[in-house]
Amino acid sequence: MSKQVFAELVKKEQLKPDIFKYSVKAPNIVKEAKPGNFIEIRVTDQTEPFLRRPISIYNLDRENGILEFIFQVKGKGTEILAKREVGKEIDIIGPIGYGTFKYENYQNIAIIGGGIGVFPLYELAKCAKEDNKNVSTYLGFRSKDFVVVEKEFKEVSNKLVVTTDDGSYAEKGFAINYLKEDIEADKVDAIYACGPLPMLKAVQKLAMEKDIPCQISLEEKMACGLGVCLGCAVKTAKSSADNPEYWHVCKAGPVFNAKDVEI
Repeated sequence: MSKQVFAELVKKEQLKPDIFKYSVKAPNIVKEAKPGNFIEIRVTDQTEPFLRRPISIYNLDRENGILEFIFQVKGKGTEILAKREVGKEIDIIGPIGYGTFKYENYQNIAIIGGGIGVFPLYELAKCAKEDNKNVSTYLGFRSKDFVVVEKEFKEVSNKLVVTTDDGSYAEKGFAINYLKEDIEADKVDAIYACGPLPMLKAVQKLAMEKDIPCQISLEEKMACGLGVCLGCAVKTAKSSADNPEYWHVCKAGPVFNAKDVEI
């Protein structure tokens, strides 16, 4: 059940000029959160921006009750949040989302992410590795300047492949190409993905062609986070043109079976 907490910011790191990693003390949220959940943050007490910002959970330190999240400054709300000082409180609601990553029934799991979509995949990789799963992680970035949390993912993966579109760092090309190689080698039981929509579509298509279970985390614009505003609707795969059906990412998701949604 989601809770509203005023969490103290205990650590602040700037990973890139526009990307920040925050660690907040939120034991009540940490206790209930699962890989794939997200939080809603109110960035200011002022009337504008009024709506909360949805941000994925990056890491859960259950021993110390610390929740970590990473965000990119993209607009006024995240710009305000980036100025928060250590020791100050942040108004957070979480954990949110009924759709979370399920990996218990698979041994060889493939985790693929692109850009800032890699952040919600870390807790999944960490938990799966701790549960003695074989974790292969594939992370794709535009160039060397955009590569983040590589070291952290290496520590929680049995295998890590990092790619850049322009070849300026690590492997050149797209992460999905290296995933395909391992699928052909029969090394993948299930796929977990988060990232840009074109990447998710490609992963969804690949998984369905190879008949491999696949779960995808969708990143839609969310105003309320409660399924009331209807701003984050996604069409179900079984929908007909005459009678379309929708789920709300904030409530039914953000993680879905790739076969169940039309993206």
